[in-house]
Amino acid sequence: MNKSKNRWLIATSAVGIHLSIGSVYAWSVFTNPLHQAFQWSLTEISLTFSIAILFLGLSAAFMGHFVERYGPRASGLFSAVFFGIGMTGSGFAVHMSSLPLLYLFYGVLAGIGLGVCYIAPVSTLVKWFPDRRGLATGLAIMGFGFASLICSPIIQYLIEKVDIANTFYILGISYFMIMVISSLYLSPPTPDDVKQFEVLKTNQRKIPQDLSQLTANEAIKTRRFYYLWLMLFINITCGIAIISVASPLAQESVGFTAGAAATLVGILGAFNGLGRIGWASFSDYIGRPNTYTIFFSIQLIAFPLLPYLKEPLVFSIVMAIIYTCYGGGFASIPAYIGDLFGTKQLGAIHGYILTAWAAAGLAGPLFSSFIRDITGNYTQSLMVFSGLFFIAFIISLLIRKDIQQLRETNLTTTSSVSSRP
Repeated sequence: MNKSKNRWLIATSAVGIHLSIGSVYAWSVFTNPLHQAFQWSLTEISLTFSIAILFLGLSAAFMGHFVERYGPRASGLFSAVFFGIGMTGSGFAVHMSSLPLLYLFYGVLAGIGLGVCYIAPVSTLVKWFPDRRGLATGLAIMGFGFASLICSPIIQYLIEKVDIANTFYILGISYFMIMVISSLYLSPPTPDDVKQFEVLKTNQRKIPQDLSQLTANEAIKTRRFYYLWLMLFINITCGIAIISVASPLAQESVGFTAGAAATLVGILGAFNGLGRIGWASFSDYIGRPNTYTIFFSIQLIAFPLLPYLKEPLVFSIVMAIIYTCYGGGFASIPAYIGDLFGTKQLGAIHGYILTAWAAAGLAGPLFSSFIRDITGNYTQSLMVFSGLFFIAFIISLLIRKDIQQLRETNLTTTSSVSSRP
């Protein structure tokens, strides 16, 4: 590798960035303190998180070209500024007792920083690890998944010691510094690195060739782009829905106490993170198409079973497996994009795909709660989600036809070129 850059330090920098922005998943720690301090409703407080996720998806979609044009370092610094201002500005909003300002700073500005800095390190890692794409992207996105486990107790401690506003100030400055230091090391591989990648072997096999090299605007004109979008949308919609009701579902179905259910939710968060690195790494060996087919096969069976599982251990194991599939879907998608569309504008394509996250973040919890209110239980919504997984399973098979056609086209082109005198 290039002496000036070590690809494993590139991966470490990406993890540092994702650990910072992944703290958004610890938002619920602020809920009760904000409610007690200002008497804002839980719905009003939760809307802050929803706005942040919405702007994550939107900024990832619209700023993907920015990432490709200016590179990961500039994109990371840009995100650090937005995320840092968003977090410290949230402290000012709390100091001013202003919910609209909290929406602006945490929801909009921090959300913009979230989206850009989510895709910039990941698209860079795909280029640095052509031999281990799943492992590399899984490492970074695992950081995003584990962030809530690391940040939640720290945030709780700070709120108790220095109050809510000062907690936001401390977090904003700390995250800004971590993101700046990490971003300064990020860079795409040099042409010399790329030449070495071409001859790099893992387990005595050559690096698989990308099926195409498309721009983002070319990619969105293909069927396989929408296949990926739909698969990710369904996986996230159903996954977020089950995550949002994990505690009450455990209490209703198995009879967990509120405390036991809360403990289970914390443990399941670890499986969310482990699924990101585990499934993504496994996809390097079995291929991304097989990985997604397995995701949907498992969840197609697991979701409708949940209401009927009365043994706490069995229920917990099935939930843990579901959480790994949810996390694995996030971590495997960048590598899948690289396989199908190449690395020419992977960041921009990934940004477009992540609009599925923004849409799913609104659809999943709302639908699950709506069905629960109508039927009085979660059984019907879980049956519907199982139906969605069946659709996703079919899509995971249909995309293989496009992949096979691309391979045949590439083989024909290669044969034609090699046969020329």
